[in-house]
Amino acid sequence: MRIARFVVDGDPLYGVVDGDTVSAIAGDPFYQGIQPTGQQHPLDDVRLVAPIIPRSKIVAFGRTYPEHAKELGNDVPASPLMFLKPNTAVTGPNDPVTLPSFSEEVSFEAELAVVIGRICKDVPLEKVPDVVFGYTCANDLTARDAQKTDPQWGRAKGWDGSCPLGPWIETDLDTDDVRVTGRLDGQIQQDGTTADMIWSVPELVALASQAFTLLPGDVILTGTPAGVGLLREGQRFEVEIEGIGTLANTFRR
Repeated sequence: MRIARFVVDGDPLYGVVDGDTVSAIAGDPFYQGIQPTGQQHPLDDVRLVAPIIPRSKIVAFGRTYPEHAKELGNDVPASPLMFLKPNTAVTGPNDPVTLPSFSEEVSFEAELAVVIGRICKDVPLEKVPDVVFGYTCANDLTARDAQKTDPQWGRAKGWDGSCPLGPWIETDLDTDDVRVTGRLDGQIQQDGTTADMIWSVPELVALASQAFTLLPGDVILTGTPAGVGLLREGQRFEVEIEGIGTLANTFRR
């Protein structure tokens, strides 16, 4: 099932996407389940927005793909590198992203994102499917120059608009071998699979839950394959994830 957030006549709603149609549901599916209202809209007639604004946090993992760690001159870590992004970093599909004034070196990072569906802590690996609501596409935009100079990554990774999410949440996905592709102005820059990850997606969710209590709507970014590069004003970047869809954004100053 594909769960989207969309705007029609100025009102934000949740809905179920089926082909070229989105069917509105009542309230918040994270707390009220899927309750169809009977209202249907052609996808072309609505504006999709970020499928979730995290209630509390985005937990992100870095250097989970060995080739990506190597391309930036880093060693493959003994344990996953974990950091936080604020919920103000989130923006939606097709939204223009304003590059931060303090950076001249912003890079793209195509990633699979996990959306948490229930409050949880210290989740055993075998119980991870029970706490996951679904999966979406993400772009972990990074100000590389700030990342090099700042001892911590809050500014480099957390600026407004640095976490595009969308186009919707896919509730049913086998994450063992999912293709993750990043295209810049139509040209493939990143082409990897979750099978290449050092830690599996469920392992990362379990590790995140050891550090933090996870709340419904929290998002976990699982890292990016090799091929990251810099963005310029006017360019378009697409994150395509097998079994989910494509997230696209343009960039401006």
